[in-house]
Amino acid sequence: MEQKIGKAGLLRRFMPYYKPYLPTLILDLFCAILTTICDIVLPMIVRTITNAATEDIGSLTVQMILQIAGIYLVLRVIDTAANYFMVNIGHMMGAHLEADMRKDFFSHLQDLSFNFYSNNKVGQLMSRLSKDLFDVTEFSHHAPEELLIGAVKFIASFIILMSVNVPLTLFIFVMIPFLGFFILKIRHELESAFYSERSQIGEINAQIEDSLLGIRVVQSFANEDIEREKFKKNNEVFLEIKRKAYKALGKLHCVIRLFDGCMYISVVVMGGIFLMNGKITPGDYVAYLLYTTVLLNTVSRLAQFTETFMQGFTGIERFFEIMDVKPEITDSPDATPIDNVSGEIVLENVAFRYDDSKEEVLTGINLHVNPGDNIALVGPSGGGKTTLSNLIPRFYDVSEGKILLDGRDIRGITLSSLRSNIGVVQQDVYLFSGSIYENILYGKPDASREDVIEAAKLAGAHEFISALEDGYDTYVGERGVKLSGGQKQRISIARVFLKNPSVLILDEATSALDNESERLVQKSLERLSEGRTVFTIAHRLSTIRNAKTILVLNDEGIVEQGNHEELMEKKGVYYGLQMMAES
Repeated sequence: MEQKIGKAGLLRRFMPYYKPYLPTLILDLFCAILTTICDIVLPMIVRTITNAATEDIGSLTVQMILQIAGIYLVLRVIDTAANYFMVNIGHMMGAHLEADMRKDFFSHLQDLSFNFYSNNKVGQLMSRLSKDLFDVTEFSHHAPEELLIGAVKFIASFIILMSVNVPLTLFIFVMIPFLGFFILKIRHELESAFYSERSQIGEINAQIEDSLLGIRVVQSFANEDIEREKFKKNNEVFLEIKRKAYKALGKLHCVIRLFDGCMYISVVVMGGIFLMNGKITPGDYVAYLLYTTVLLNTVSRLAQFTETFMQGFTGIERFFEIMDVKPEITDSPDATPIDNVSGEIVLENVAFRYDDSKEEVLTGINLHVNPGDNIALVGPSGGGKTTLSNLIPRFYDVSEGKILLDGRDIRGITLSSLRSNIGVVQQDVYLFSGSIYENILYGKPDASREDVIEAAKLAGAHEFISALEDGYDTYVGERGVKLSGGQKQRISIARVFLKNPSVLILDEATSALDNESERLVQKSLERLSEGRTVFTIAHRLSTIRNAKTILVLNDEGIVEQGNHEELMEKKGVYYGLQMMAES
């Protein structure tokens, strides 16, 4: 995400988002041209009337004035209708572009691996998904309009004024490149400030999310003032970035206003001299002043649009930064689904290391698990238990060796098919904001309500759910805060019951529960484990005594293997862990 993309490259990649709305864009730009007609025609109308009044007052009749006024009113009606289309339909085109980009962005986020989320803050991603893409909306709609309107006004004004007086026109237009030079210099300051602003907004969002989701911890430690201080520092950094951005904007507006004054006084002085010497007529002189106003207004609009332009480009850049992150775990070109999974799992000389680490977490792991076996993983923290379980559903890929499911390398199985046959129950239960019913249904979105209730019964959750005022339609709150730990865990187990996988991974599923909740959940897990291949990561050794095979892992790999009685007789590592637990 560090590599910067050039603006030309950004535009080339952004342009395809216009394709579905090309007819709307063309009509929008046509309307933009129509809205410039009144601005271009008005000075010529004033010039005609003024010249008629000064050269031959008799030629200036009421009929002539009314005809000119009628033409102008028709143009103004056209201008009004065109402007309505630009504001209404044009903005909706931008909104559709934003929606399409947001859909692609969110879809891409779903494909990124655990490693990506370990290294990126959700608040930063939310900032890119919301504020950045809103800025892109404004850019996508206004940029083509403003650039086209500016170009039409410049070209039309230049042609008309050249036909009136060449020297004065060239004198006026030769000043414009100097303004462009200063705007380009200031643009780099704005670009840097806007990029920093977006990044800092992401930091603020991340800190707010972190603090509010952990509000119970914050308040239990009475650390509200610490959170306020952290927020204050982030807020002050944001203010400093804003200060730099507005300083650059201030410079930009100063340059434009100074340029305005220079151009106006140049037209007044030079035009006055030409008028005095009979080189131009009074009507020409007035037309020059009016066209100068048109030009300066155009320059001012483009300068003011610089902020929107820079913010939009920044949003596009930050959008593609994430879109360019390649998912680490993907389907291989020849991957195919797997059906009728029995649950046989084989690990052949498996090793694993994280991308940012040279040290292997697992090395030389060999294991053969028959369908329906219950395998327990125990050992000290950092021994690789959770890592090993994460390799089976391909949350990470092995660094060496291979893992087979029913004789097939899991890298040759489509991710969707592989993971639909594996159920995971974790210690840290995540419930989505919604109802209990919706959270259980997440295990199998096409299941019936009867299936959901049956899964809850199997998980031992039906009784407490039915006792709630709204039953299965009870709102669980953010991350399930309205439920107890045991209740949340049983709902997560019901979710897996509904999924009905062939392979089950229990990652310290009861370690955070009180004794009563653990007893209830353990019963649910025993029912869930029947007839499935089960990997149990155990913190409380009492929960895995009945496992067919217990694997003891440490930083050297699998150091002991056997059932509870066999390992206790060896009086090795497992025996030591057991004695420690009982003491």
